[in-house]
Amino acid sequence: MGEMMRQFLEIPVAASAHAGEIDRMTVLTHWLMALLFVGWGAFFIYTLVRFRQGANPKANYQGVKSHMASYIEWGVALIELVLIVAFAIPAWAARVDAFPAENEATVVRVVAEQFQWSVHYPGADGQFGRTDIKLVASDNPLGLDRSDPAAKDDFNSINQMALPVNKPAIIHLSSKDVIHSFSLIQMRVKQDTIPGESIPVWFTPTMTGDWEINCSQLCGLGHYRMRGFYSIKTQADYDAWLKETAAAELGTAQ
Repeated sequence: MGEMMRQFLEIPVAASAHAGEIDRMTVLTHWLMALLFVGWGAFFIYTLVRFRQGANPKANYQGVKSHMASYIEWGVALIELVLIVAFAIPAWAARVDAFPAENEATVVRVVAEQFQWSVHYPGADGQFGRTDIKLVASDNPLGLDRSDPAAKDDFNSINQMALPVNKPAIIHLSSKDVIHSFSLIQMRVKQDTIPGESIPVWFTPTMTGDWEINCSQLCGLGHYRMRGFYSIKTQADYDAWLKETAAAELGTAQ
């Protein structure tokens, strides 16, 4: 039944470790909505027939005395409470509280701006270099301070992000201008980026592939073209991509 609903809803491929949990909540919620739609629709048709003028020429001012409608409403509220307490809250808590250690994950920073995504990689030393808003320029969108030793091997990729498969990924999100919304549909990840804040999200990719980074928040006239791309690669392919991209960005052989 769950797979039938997945196909009916055309849910995108699930490519992260927690995607199945999110999809299960989506399917259960839609089954509940389908049940309510059919149930209340049938009840509406019943009332049209049962209380039609021909069968009730004289108005009954006492109305229906049964409490069945109230019982059904309480039942629906109880089911919704179960969905929230048993499924939604544990899933949310795992995303918030169970962050992996950064030395066991791939860590990147993503900075949103109208209308692009800047992906900041820490380089071979694994340390993010210092940034300064005064250094922001067209050729330095993150304001990297190259005088900082930790920043010498950092590099930035515009609208392109790569991550290795089967390894936790931690992404620190921020924005340079307005609120954007970082969305990786296949990973079941969506988080607003807010100016002045760094918000971490994490997930574990379980499938290689190439997909789009979407902005799910109306962020200006160019919102329609704020799209990037991300690629989930094998570890070997990811390492090769890092080396090639860093060399192209820094202009030196790595």
